[in-house]
Amino acid sequence: MSSVAHEHPAHAQQHPAFAHQFDTMDQQQDAAAIGMWAFLAQEIMFFGGLFMAYIAYRWAYPEAFSLGSHELELPWGTFNTAVLIGSSLTMALAVHAAQLGHRGNQVLYLALTIFLGSVFLGVKVIEYAAKFEHHLVPGAHFEFASPLAPQIEIYFSLYFAMTGLHAAHMVVGIGLLLWLLFRARRGHFSAAYYTPVELTGLYWHFVDIVWIFLFPLLYLIH
Repeated sequence: MSSVAHEHPAHAQQHPAFAHQFDTMDQQQDAAAIGMWAFLAQEIMFFGGLFMAYIAYRWAYPEAFSLGSHELELPWGTFNTAVLIGSSLTMALAVHAAQLGHRGNQVLYLALTIFLGSVFLGVKVIEYAAKFEHHLVPGAHFEFASPLAPQIEIYFSLYFAMTGLHAAHMVVGIGLLLWLLFRARRGHFSAAYYTPVELTGLYWHFVDIVWIFLFPLLYLIH
């Protein structure tokens, strides 16, 4: 039986981002999207464990967790929530600009997303500094004038674990956005190929959604 050599479509062969194992650029993009969704699924399980721990301990120590939550700065938390919602908008606009092949808008919206993400992290630094100043960091120097101090320390342990992990994801996201910005300035993304921008957008939206759950749990529910 004679074998027929497989031929890739001409437009795909000519695109420098096209990988030889795929038949078309659309197939390559679908495979990348499935990989990202699989990654986000395990991230949901990762954060889910922390959320379940928080819910369980809050159920066990409601008064202590209420006292602990009153030590958080609601205005900062609200401001950061608005900042992240804005960053989701600019990220979506960056993906849209990439799909249309508008290089200038890609660069603009990616830069704005990086700026807003950096603002968010800057606010977290301010909040964390206040916790160190008031001895609310779990460990040998933790202090809280209440007989419920040990349970309140659990609250702050979960606070730092959850917000710290979220902040780490933000740092990774900003790193990815800087890489995209560098490539966008060089015109690497167009209507024919914008997969990295779209998938980084999915990651960024996921991180934003995690904060949408963290904010009410930590700042609003007393």
